[in-house]
Amino acid sequence: MNFLQSIPVTLQAVLLLVASNVFMTFAWYGHLKNFATSPWYVAALVSWGIALFEYLLQVPANRIGYTQLDVGQLKILQEVITLSVFVPFAVFYLDQPLKWDYLWAGLCMVGAVYFIFRGA
Repeated sequence: MNFLQSIPVTLQAVLLLVASNVFMTFAWYGHLKNFATSPWYVAALVSWGIALFEYLLQVPANRIGYTQLDVGQLKILQEVITLSVFVPFAVFYLDQPLKWDYLWAGLCMVGAVYFIFRGA
């Protein structure tokens, strides 16, 4: 039996989306620390290179997830994962302060999850 077949489809999608978001977050925000003094086009080229790996994970994640979730559920799931990856990245990698606003944003996302999944 294939290892992936033993993992529920939704969990497969979530794991791929988490990995995708790690690459996405580094592509979108990592240059603020690593390439702060480089010309913008250098940061853009590096970011595009990183974003390739994001897409290599994100596209299959959505294709797998879409077999059991609708597109709205996939999108809200993506947003929750994005916030879950971004906050630790901002705090630990970019040395940003942990703000109460992250908690409030997370609570809003919990509401979004409730509304998009309540009929499922």
